Amino acid sequence: MVTVGFVVEGASEKRLVENELFRKWLREDCNLKVVDPVVDAAGNGNMCSHNIETFVKNLRTIANPDKVVVLADLDPDTCAPCVQKRKEIIGFQGIDLVTIAKKAMESWFLADTTAMRQWLGDDTFYETHPETLDEMPWDRLKELRTQKGRGPGATKLSFARKFIHVHGFDVRRAARHSQCPSARYFVEHLCALGNPQAPNSERPQ
Repeated sequence: MVTVGFVVEGASEKRLVENELFRKWLREDCNLKVVDPVVDAAGNGNMCSHNIETFVKNLRTIANPDKVVVLADLDPDTCAPCVQKRKEIIGFQGIDLVTIAKKAMESWFLADTTAMRQWLGDDTFYETHPETLDEMPWDRLKELRTQKGRGPGATKLSFARKFIHVHGFDVRRAARHSQCPSARYFVEHLCALGNPQAPNSERPQ
């Protein structure tokens, strides 16, 4: 089995990678075993610089994974205007896969219709374009929950914890949303790391 380590932008992404449902999928379907620790870069600014090289080196020293994956947000107003530029900033030194969530990982939450309907208590909910909202996805989540009489929680971390562990967020469902290509890219290319003969197994550029 191929071991894989993660460097992620923040606490929400860390929660996803630490989730047992996510790890079970990787083990059973992708021939990947996640190694710990999941390295939290603690914010967009650290992913916008060459600090990422230090995070990757530390992960390889501590856990010695076969593959290293970086998961970051696009945050177009803060860091980079497009995915390609964001990847150029991060680089590929010692990294096997870079995935950029557009605009942020909360877009993937919006794209998991099953989990969103459970969270909102609304069986008709469907976010048509989760990655191309005029607003940031976190603001959209707050707006949706406020319409139901309360907000999503005080912080992104508290919301992510509940959304993943209580409402069962599954990145594979987000990947099946027709308008969430960054989640689909993540799922397909991540799984290909452990199944090099599978479709979409080429190294992303």
